[in-house]
Amino acid sequence: MIEFLTAYMAPIMFVGLIIFLLMGFSVAFSLAACGLAFGFIGIELGMLPASLMQALPLRIFGIMQNDTLLAIPFFTFMGLILERSGMAEDLLDTIGQLFGPIRGGLAFAVILVGAMLAATTGVVAASVISMGLISLPIMLRYGYDRRVASGVIAASGTLAQIIPPSLVLIILADQLGKSVGDLYKGAFIPGFVLTGLYIGFIVLVAMFRPSYVPALPAEARTIREDNGTPGLRSLFVLFVLSVGSAVAFAKSRPDSTPTDELIVVSMCVGVGVAFVLAVMNRLFKLGLLSRMAERVTFVLIPPLGLIFLVLGTIFLGVATPTEGGAMGAVGALVMALSRKRLDLKLMKQAMDSTMKLSCFVVFILLGSTVFSLTFQGVDGPKWVEHLMTSLPGGQLGFLIVVNVLIFVLAFFLDFFELSFIVIPLLGPVAEKLGIDLVWFGVLLAVNMQTSFMHPPFGFALFYLRSVAPHDDYKDRLTGRTVAKVTTGQIYWGAVPFVLIQIIMVGLIIAFPNLVSGGLGKKADLDTTNIQLEAQPDDSQKEMDASKLFGFDQPASAPAGGASAPKK
Repeated sequence: MIEFLTAYMAPIMFVGLIIFLLMGFSVAFSLAACGLAFGFIGIELGMLPASLMQALPLRIFGIMQNDTLLAIPFFTFMGLILERSGMAEDLLDTIGQLFGPIRGGLAFAVILVGAMLAATTGVVAASVISMGLISLPIMLRYGYDRRVASGVIAASGTLAQIIPPSLVLIILADQLGKSVGDLYKGAFIPGFVLTGLYIGFIVLVAMFRPSYVPALPAEARTIREDNGTPGLRSLFVLFVLSVGSAVAFAKSRPDSTPTDELIVVSMCVGVGVAFVLAVMNRLFKLGLLSRMAERVTFVLIPPLGLIFLVLGTIFLGVATPTEGGAMGAVGALVMALSRKRLDLKLMKQAMDSTMKLSCFVVFILLGSTVFSLTFQGVDGPKWVEHLMTSLPGGQLGFLIVVNVLIFVLAFFLDFFELSFIVIPLLGPVAEKLGIDLVWFGVLLAVNMQTSFMHPPFGFALFYLRSVAPHDDYKDRLTGRTVAKVTTGQIYWGAVPFVLIQIIMVGLIIAFPNLVSGGLGKKADLDTTNIQLEAQPDDSQKEMDASKLFGFDQPASAPAGGASAPKK
């Protein structure tokens, strides 16, 4: 029995952790308890030195000194303030009016606002709850299919996990030993490609099941001109001018400019042009822009400005992710103050929720540190490496198995738990197989996004269930009775979007440039012109000094061996 434990301690330890989790114990305490229990067993069996546990305090102090983790409370606080400042409500109302005349317009608005909230908050719960409270009653009021409405809201909220500034990317960067900024840059393009896939799905639904996603009726379109028209023509002209300015700016940049930097700065140039035109139109009463054009411009400017304040400064290298998070938190406070929504109650709620989430993350990190210390002591990483490198298919076989494993574990674990338990085991193996860890981290982030959408344990589904109507109710505007949203409808609505997320995983594997394109070109090392210059040792330095002062022997030579100065 002792020989069996000694030979298979690492897999037994991993199975023990799974048993702890299945018994319903807290993840943080399960990790710590499993690590300590097997650590003492290993010490008793002579597998581990008793001094191993002395490394724990140093590891814990290392976590406390990790500046990167400071970005988590900053971005969480920013998201919670924005959630309560009314920004999501204004965006959904305005963009819903903009796309209202077409089938699926409300769904398009939810997806676009979800992407914008993701780029400003980075918190899935804030996005899902905000859009569930604001847009779900409107979608139900005007006859949207409950499965489509539920799936769109839940999936759009999970964009906050892949579009920077994402909390999961901060954790993955820490666990993989890579820069948070690099993971942000790598995830920028895949995040918006995934947004495009969501929009494409709604287009297909509108084409083949138009009754599922009806257009807003005429009486629901409130932003109109005096003559009754929606005033979209001037908005189209404004859009063309903005895009033209952005494209012209992009072409003026050198070819070596990273894609992510080019996109962010070009967007800001285009939005700046639109903002200047809108301000001139309002100040000088030029009558060039419709009410719709002005409303869209002034509603979009604050969140887009906040996006540039956070992501633009990070991508341009002006600020670190932690500093960008701090500036984003200040920007969120300014936005809430300008909307007259900032009060003591809001601050207390935001700080309380931020503290809870930050403590949750730190406790899991401490538990995983205890577990990983013992797991490394019993050669667990070597066992995982041998298991994964012996898979058929090389890199592709490894990626397929890893993604299937993450997908299955996501049924039971959320992304924090997956990041702290599984990623430290897979990262070294991926690096040994020659896989870029930034690309690998973005790939896993997209895969772990399914953990929010998996029935029956997806957190986004729970968030939506908490705000969706549990009983039939009378709509306050139409006076009609609206049927409740069932849990089954929420689950079935999530299935197509889980499949879309799986397709996105395949696209990243098939087209790696989706990630690496945002990182820019790295200078190649020219090894043909390297010159090595030997550094003199101490005795050589003394010899050089003696020659400098006219001596043939170093000053430290014996007295009898010293020569006279040169004449």
